[in-house]
Amino acid sequence: MLRQALVGLLLTVSVWAQGARHFTFHYGFTVKDVPAGQKVRVWIPSAHSDDFQEVKIISALGDLSLKKNQESKYGNEMYYGEEGKASKADFHFEILYDVVRHERVVLGRSIPRLSDFTLDKKIAKRDTAADTRVPVTGTPAEVAVKVAAKKTPLEKARAIYDYVLEDMTYDEPGHGDALNALQTKKGDCTDFNSLLISMARSQGIPARFAIGFSLPADKTSAEISEYHCWAEFFEPQHGWVPLDLVEGLRQEVKRDYFFGALDDNRVEFSMGRDLKLNPAQDGEALNYFVYPYVEVGGKKYENVELVFSFADVSGAN
Repeated sequence: MLRQALVGLLLTVSVWAQGARHFTFHYGFTVKDVPAGQKVRVWIPSAHSDDFQEVKIISALGDLSLKKNQESKYGNEMYYGEEGKASKADFHFEILYDVVRHERVVLGRSIPRLSDFTLDKKIAKRDTAADTRVPVTGTPAEVAVKVAAKKTPLEKARAIYDYVLEDMTYDEPGHGDALNALQTKKGDCTDFNSLLISMARSQGIPARFAIGFSLPADKTSAEISEYHCWAEFFEPQHGWVPLDLVEGLRQEVKRDYFFGALDDNRVEFSMGRDLKLNPAQDGEALNYFVYPYVEVGGKKYENVELVFSFADVSGAN
């Protein structure tokens, strides 16, 4: 509800939807070797509908009864299930989605508008504040001053985008840590976006982190081995402007496109960093939320086997 209200308010006439991709997405996992008698709690991120993707849940099945909840910071949706004393060693879960994902183009289109966009003060404060691994002071801020010596927020954001692409090399696994990215000059999409968001926020530009899964453009079905993430920044003339640093790196000829646009080969699951789930987890706030989060005996439990896949819907455009 919160996410949909914000999107509807801020992303109206500034966005052109071009292509679209229709597919099913299978989100499956097994929590393995749970000690008998231990309390087990499971939180599962849920894909959501918004202006750029239409999501229908075909089925949501699991070895625990699942309840749908939202967290309060960004309105991310999730399933939650628990058992006071584990009655089995393995717990299996499967969610099957039907998704229509639309291309999102914000920049590069001449679209009439009546006035500049405005951002709620609480959201602006949230999206210019530091996260645990995304500082807004110190070295990233100092670099941002040198890199983004431009007049407008849009020019500043573009300068930071270009700096990150030119300064960093893609490498896994990542930490989602802006300082580490700046020091090592390498990382995965979480690191690329952490650095960009850190630098943008230090310049007073609201910026936020989005995460989900990327679909190969050249396949009609496949297993998905890892997540993908991107970012958005707020600019008064256009509202929330998306960008995809890693795709801009991988597809150099589309570097300009991915500053201000997202293709339809993706599905978004959640937004934001330092997330407290609903109900609250016993462990620390999550760095990001795209994989299931599990606690056994009040502690984070990582023996989880993931199985994700997609298949294009036959006959869809």
